Amino acid sequence: MSEKIVQTAGRAQLGDFAPMFAHLNDDVLFGEVWNEDAIDVKSKCIITVVSLMASGITDSSLTYHLQNAKAHGVSKEEIAAIITHATMYVGWPKGWAVFRQAKEVWNEKVSELSEMDKYQNTIFFPIGEPNDAYAQYFVGQSYLAPVSTDQVPVFNVTFEPGCRNNWHIHHASKNGGQMLICVGGRGFYQEWGKEPIEMTPGTVVNIPANVKHWHGAAPDSWFSHLAVEIAGEDTSTEWLEPVSDEDYSRLK
Repeated sequence: MSEKIVQTAGRAQLGDFAPMFAHLNDDVLFGEVWNEDAIDVKSKCIITVVSLMASGITDSSLTYHLQNAKAHGVSKEEIAAIITHATMYVGWPKGWAVFRQAKEVWNEKVSELSEMDKYQNTIFFPIGEPNDAYAQYFVGQSYLAPVSTDQVPVFNVTFEPGCRNNWHIHHASKNGGQMLICVGGRGFYQEWGKEPIEMTPGTVVNIPANVKHWHGAAPDSWFSHLAVEIAGEDTSTEWLEPVSDEDYSRLK
């Protein structure tokens, strides 16, 4: 017979203020539901961790249930697989947050996150690798991650704060051009002779072929957009001069 689950936190913390809540917490939730025999306690621990993760709860209650899961036989390998699997359904930022707590519970040293890691935790698509092949056409550091290489080419392009690409033109004799979809941070898009357009998550910009333009991060923010290549005839990209520091410094 498995060890009986006993909980007294409800009465200890809320017994006088909310006696009914304390009763439901200690006697019903933990006294009856946690001790019901149809599901073993290890499985209940896993279900609870995933439920809290899906709700975005990463406070001390999650730490308690991660500790409870470890105490009832969930191994480091199992919790890593559980969090990874759940992340596919509940979102990347939630997975990152839970992994940090899980590493502490399973006695793994948690390294300090870099600014890039912190930003990665806020977006769904990967930042990818340094965009070295096109570095000569950028001011600052950018990164590139292929999202789709079949049917419609789609890339996630990420700019560090202050990074922007040079003025450039997507040439085509028919159709062509590009579509940008902001998926993180804050940046700008500008066509030659027009005012800059601020881009935040959800902003969509349609760039016609043969239009001179640039896009990049705000001075104080990381920035990511999906770049969707529009099929056309006789397509090519012409890279031009950098955006001047004077013009860029006017952005807010």
